[in-house]
Amino acid sequence: MKIIEGFDEAKQLLAREAPFELDLASVAKEKKTSKPSPEQVVKQIISEVCRKGDRALFGYTKALDGAELKSLEVCKDEVSAAYKKVDANLTTALKLAANRIEQFHLECKQRLDISFMNHGLGRQVNPLERVGIYVPGGTAAYPSTVLMTAVPAQVAGVKEVVVATPPSKDGTIPATTLVAADIAKVNRIFKIGGAQAIAALAFGTESVPKVDKVCGPGNIFVVTAKKMVFGVVDIESLAGPSEIVIVADDTANAAFCAADLMAQAEHDPMASAILITTSTRLAEAVDREISLQLAKLERKATAAEAINSKGMIVLVNNLGEALELVNLYAPEHLSLMLKDAKSYIQKIRNAGCIFVGSNCPVALGDYIAGPSHVLPTGGSARFSSPLRVEDFLKVSNIVALEDNESKKLSQPAITIARAEGLSGHAQAMQLRLQQHGENING
Repeated sequence: MKIIEGFDEAKQLLAREAPFELDLASVAKEKKTSKPSPEQVVKQIISEVCRKGDRALFGYTKALDGAELKSLEVCKDEVSAAYKKVDANLTTALKLAANRIEQFHLECKQRLDISFMNHGLGRQVNPLERVGIYVPGGTAAYPSTVLMTAVPAQVAGVKEVVVATPPSKDGTIPATTLVAADIAKVNRIFKIGGAQAIAALAFGTESVPKVDKVCGPGNIFVVTAKKMVFGVVDIESLAGPSEIVIVADDTANAAFCAADLMAQAEHDPMASAILITTSTRLAEAVDREISLQLAKLERKATAAEAINSKGMIVLVNNLGEALELVNLYAPEHLSLMLKDAKSYIQKIRNAGCIFVGSNCPVALGDYIAGPSHVLPTGGSARFSSPLRVEDFLKVSNIVALEDNESKKLSQPAITIARAEGLSGHAQAMQLRLQQHGENING
């Protein structure tokens, strides 16, 4: 791995000057080519889905996924049959994960200040009516994505949870995805992938119901589609490549550090795997371990590309410098491999999820710990949060003032309205005061 010595150089490298470390030069180059940009492709797909509905979905599924479907929706028999194809141990593990995710989010929900009314003012909290979850698929299965998105929605009280996921060429959905969806009590599953799935969820078609919010990761076309439909529906985030920062001292286990870095690097060639340490000995040991462990990975080509392009080991003088770099970078995953690691939690302002100590590998959070693994990336942990129950709730403010309170507040409100030149606002309050025989000043 690339080794960076010193706080100042590391600070320059870890400062995010563009969202998701956008390569502006490559974007400029892309515009000069005849190949359409992702934005152009997605805009065309959204337009087609809006105009042609299901017909567009069938067409894109055949053209892009190679599947010729008779129905877009997964039937109950397909879900039942999926259980026979999934190893019983995996089904048990998925049920355990779902239960832990549910319990964590139930605890979070109980700690929320929900609805209240006090002195004529309050708020009312309601769950969203319908949520769409996008699950990447086709050649791979990601049951954990289903659980980590659908279960918090169910805990929040969402009435209908809809999953869209691309089919394989034979028109089937991976059995583990179907089992996970059933465990998570998903209401409907559709065999649709890519930008066309996001468009269908956002605008609705003859078969696919329009949702209120779209969640879930995907490729550049899915992310671009989510960005374009935001405002028609809500979205939870625009997810970038996976990230991990490990802060470690001389007490850390080099093999554990390397393994956690590799686990995130195997996600994507653009993944970021960063170790920040005060120990030269540990830095050298982790570098050696990475070479040893990399050779054993099934996805070693992907992990190696990530390590070579975005991987780095940063040597700093003290943990104060290390934590300053963490808060600057705002990583998706932060692992504290430190002596008395819990004492540093309060010093972290910007991180999606904090893993404390050597017995809490990030991979546990990816699958089974409990909090959702849908986390802010690209530095957005500076201003956003992991997927949580609150993401599936909406608030209505309530104003139900008694007559005396309303009359008392109207005159100063009229004064402000007139200062802003909005006489209609002032008049709406004046009429009520006049009806009560009040004198109007100004």
